[in-house]
Amino acid sequence: MEEFEALFTWLHREHGINLTIGYDAYDRGRFVEGLWVTIKLSVLCIVFSLVIGVLGAAAQGARSRLARWLVGGYIAFFRNTPPLIQLYFFFFALGSVLPPVVLDGGATRPLVSNFGWAVMALSFFAGALNVEIFRSGVEAVSRTTVEAAESLGYTRLQAYRHVVLPLALRISLPALGTNLVNLVKTTTLAYAIAVPELLYVCAQIWSDVLNVRTMMNVVLLSYVGIVAVLVWVLHRWERMLHVPGFGESST
Repeated sequence: MEEFEALFTWLHREHGINLTIGYDAYDRGRFVEGLWVTIKLSVLCIVFSLVIGVLGAAAQGARSRLARWLVGGYIAFFRNTPPLIQLYFFFFALGSVLPPVVLDGGATRPLVSNFGWAVMALSFFAGALNVEIFRSGVEAVSRTTVEAAESLGYTRLQAYRHVVLPLALRISLPALGTNLVNLVKTTTLAYAIAVPELLYVCAQIWSDVLNVRTMMNVVLLSYVGIVAVLVWVLHRWERMLHVPGFGESST
């Protein structure tokens, strides 16, 4: 570690590359913590948005007109408003009406933390798009496939869970992957409500040390790495779910 720090100290002294996260333990700790918050925020939003997408697509095909109307209203709201405005709405509008939690000694804290509001807002935003992605996948499954499942004794829910959804997922994966990649990049908006994610802590570092150009390059490369890992996982997932001959046109 000492040799590692000496290298970055030399780069700063000899070449003016002031990468403090390489030789300053305090800045390095802040950077690692911000990177971890970004990864945690991304993973939680991905998981919750997928759950919302699956449930919303199922509700769109329900017999209940009320369920279809509610899902349609949800999609319209989150697709037609900017995600930053949604984040502010959750944090400032909804957060201001929730009662605070009273701690021992009379101190109070918000019922939902900044991080919690970011997870909710971004999950609902990406989930609305996932609903449409899964819906298009469900509609691409032929009606004869559903009828074959029902003829084998499957209920409507069982046919959706065991037949329609797995096939729809395979069809939807390319568009779904694009949306999830955009979701990871959208997590930078959590900066606006002081969630200590990667961009937030890097902004603190370059404000303290005045190494804006260097830290912006670090932020850029960090997100390239995070997105590259996500794309690799999605490609592995797509290959794992691939059914030979399914979705391929015959010649």
